[in-house]
Amino acid sequence: MTLARGYAASAAKEKLQPFSFERRTPRADDVAIDIKFCGVCHSDIHQARDEWGGAIFPMVPGHEIAGVVTAVGADVTKFKVGDHVGVGCFVDSCTTCGTRHVDLEQYMPGLVQTYNGREADGTATYGGYSDHIVVKEGYVLSIPDNLPLDKAAPLLCAGITLYSPLHHWKAGPGKKVAIIGLGGLGHMGVKIAHAMGADVTVLSQSLSKQEDGLRFGAASYYATSDKSTFTKLAGQFDLIINTVGAVIDWNDYLALLKIDGTMTLVGVPDDATPPINAFTLIGGRRTLAGSMIGSIKETQEMLDFCGKHNIASEIEVINIDQVNEAYERVLKSDVRYRFVIDIASLA
Repeated sequence: MTLARGYAASAAKEKLQPFSFERRTPRADDVAIDIKFCGVCHSDIHQARDEWGGAIFPMVPGHEIAGVVTAVGADVTKFKVGDHVGVGCFVDSCTTCGTRHVDLEQYMPGLVQTYNGREADGTATYGGYSDHIVVKEGYVLSIPDNLPLDKAAPLLCAGITLYSPLHHWKAGPGKKVAIIGLGGLGHMGVKIAHAMGADVTVLSQSLSKQEDGLRFGAASYYATSDKSTFTKLAGQFDLIINTVGAVIDWNDYLALLKIDGTMTLVGVPDDATPPINAFTLIGGRRTLAGSMIGSIKETQEMLDFCGKHNIASEIEVINIDQVNEAYERVLKSDVRYRFVIDIASLA
């Protein structure tokens, strides 16, 4: 075992504080990683405050991990010391169950979360708000050399969360895509959809981030606080991705879809949303869908795509002792566009 240092929540709604714990010595199929940067995801806040239930304390959050390989087990073939690597939202999965599907493993039973989960032997998992981590080779991802590690870290959750539905619903040339919300998730959706060749529109509550949205690749930007927006854009989009965690009336946005269009949810509202009007769906053979992260295979595909197109997250780097303040700022949407912790600040 090796001693690790990090920051942890000791109980629901408690502030994160310095915390020491043990990591396992690398096994034959393990990769040891010196963590350089870790993104702050809104789901870190939900889980550290036990807002989704089932929290395991003490909890070391963090599943947007970027670092450098320091050691590999005897059976490891894909990585070597010095490689730039990432770890995303899970560190193990069921490899023997009859329902296993390597392209859809994020939806299969047996997924072990990078933090707030348990290994097969019952050991609690601790995440990336820490100085190092040990992960099975099959759950480690290669980060392209042209992507800075700090800006690449949020790709491990925010990036794949948007890439997966854009890829699945075939965003590309000739497709009109709308992204609801230009935040930590939404700005990645704009960049990726634009690089795929889609015509991208941002739907945001106001025009305050319009300049950024256009710079990221949006062709159009509309304020949803202006009710005429919904009249102007009715029936225009092949795909709408809703990234916001606030309650909005999905009926308004479903009406913006073309016949056979799809609106996909990746944001999770805290409260119940208004009922869906069936005629909004059946009147245009529209689909309301959901999507969650991606498989290891798809996440590596996303990283390679981002490397090819020089796509990375817009970030604000913070020291780890600023993480509690960062949580409050995330809740106020006071970040452009993703906080990333410089793990060197642990020292």
